[in-house]
Amino acid sequence: MVTIIDYGMGNLGSVLNMFKRIGIPATVTGEPSAILEASKLLLPGVGSFDRAKTELESRGLVAPLRSRVKDGVPLLGICLGMQLLTDGSEEGRQPGLGFIKGYAHRFPGSIQFKVPHMGWNAVYPSSPSALTVGLPQESRFYFVHSYYVTTADPSHSILKAQHGLEFDAAIQGGNVFGAQFHPEKSHKFGMHLLRNFGEL
Repeated sequence: MVTIIDYGMGNLGSVLNMFKRIGIPATVTGEPSAILEASKLLLPGVGSFDRAKTELESRGLVAPLRSRVKDGVPLLGICLGMQLLTDGSEEGRQPGLGFIKGYAHRFPGSIQFKVPHMGWNAVYPSSPSALTVGLPQESRFYFVHSYYVTTADPSHSILKAQHGLEFDAAIQGGNVFGAQFHPEKSHKFGMHLLRNFGEL
C-alpha cells in the first residue's frame, strides 16, 4: 500500500488514479497517525517551497515522516515534493527536510530556455536505482518547474535531464527517492516508474 500524503499542495487525484491504473493499492491521508503506519509514502507537491514546508509542519506531518524514513520505509517525493527532500531552495527561506543533501536553484532564463521548464523532456541514467530499473533507453517525462535540484553527492543522482543546463531529474539517498517530473502525467514512462516504487 502506497500512502499519498495530503498537506494541501499536490495533484492527489491524478496520482491516486495512476496507482489504480497500474494495480498498486494506494490511499490518501493527511493524518499523522496514518503516516506512522504506512509501508510506503509518496510526497506530492505543487506550489511554493516555503508554503509547502509550513503546511507540513502546521499539520504535524514532519515528525511522522522523519520517523518512517528512519525506520527504512520507502519515500518518494515528486516535483516540489522532491525539492522538499533536500536542504533547501533559492525560492524560500525555510529549511528542507534534509533527507538528501542538495539544494534547489532557479533556472536562469533565456530566449532559448524558458522558465518555467514545462513539457516533455528526455532523461538519462546517472546512477543505478531500483526506482528506474527497466526504464526504456529513450524515456521521456513531463516537467513543470522553475527550480532544479543539484545533489551534493553525485551518486545520489539517478536520472539527469537538460534544460539549458544539466540537472538532477531523479534522486535517491537510501530509502528516499525523488522525481522532479510528474510521473502521474508521464503515461507509460510514469507508470513504469510508479510500478517500480509500488513493488519495492
